[in-house]
Formats: sequence, C-alpha cells, structure tokens
Amino acid sequence: MDRDEHDERDEERNRERDDEPDAPYCPAPAPPAGRVDGPPYADCLECGKPTEYGVATPGVVLCPVCEWQDAQRSACSG
Repeated sequence: MDRDEHDERDEERNRERDDEPDAPYCPAPAPPAGRVDGPPYADCLECGKPTEYGVATPGVVLCPVCEWQDAQRSACSG
C-alpha cells in the first residue's frame, strides 16, 4: 500500500467524523422549576440571601451567586 492510499483513507475518516454531530461532553443541568416574578422568595440554602425561586419550590434552592459557584464546582473538567 503506498502513501497516496493512506492519505485517501485518512481524508475519508476525517470526512466521516465531520459529518457526525458534535455532542456536548457533559449535558447542561436543567434549572429547577419554580422561578417567580415577585415575592415571597425562598432563602438560599448556602448563604441565606433571597433566591429567584418561590417559597414553595421543592428541592435545593440557591441564589444566583451560589448557583454559579456550585456549577463551577460540579462542572466537568474534560
């Protein structure tokens, strides 16, 4: 097999890879449901400041700053 045949195979493989859709390495977490436009707001479980979520929102609720910091800590490093 000569060099031209190897080059052609490499080009074909690269074209096949380019046709595949790029999938994100880690899927983005979905924000919790329950953001409200007005008070009463739930308190952040980390710092105690008001959040963007209503008092009746189930689960862990964090203020925007703590949400961002938590996302930074749990983001994949790949």
